[in-house]
Amino acid sequence: MAAYSLSIVGVLVLCLLSVLLAVYSGSSKGRAGALSGPVLPLDDDNLLYRIDRVHMNAVEALPPFVVPAVLAMMVGVNAATLATLVWVYVAIRLIHVAIYLRGGNAAKGGSIRTVLYVSGALVNVILIAMTGLAAIH
Repeated sequence: MAAYSLSIVGVLVLCLLSVLLAVYSGSSKGRAGALSGPVLPLDDDNLLYRIDRVHMNAVEALPPFVVPAVLAMMVGVNAATLATLVWVYVAIRLIHVAIYLRGGNAAKGGSIRTVLYVSGALVNVILIAMTGLAAIH
């Protein structure tokens, strides 16, 4: 597993990001006197809503990436290739968090957020395909 240490650290960074965003979201709701659960109004101009949504986006994106990444290690995907995919995905997720939390037009589903979403999905599809091919061979 030592060959996959960079990939393992990258997966752990994604998990840590999700945990930190959960704490940030919960504490932000607490300071605002908001209840747990969905934040109203459902508006990207509402910082509390953006904090909640970026946390939920991180949680929703985690399993579809982590499961294939772990399976890739199990079936022997090239360690350098896997590490590259993992860290590209980590970078995309971190940029997504920064853009979404910053607000403004980019946080409202503009082209930057869309490009990040599609880029992350593409990395994920490549990872799934590589893992599937390695499992078959």
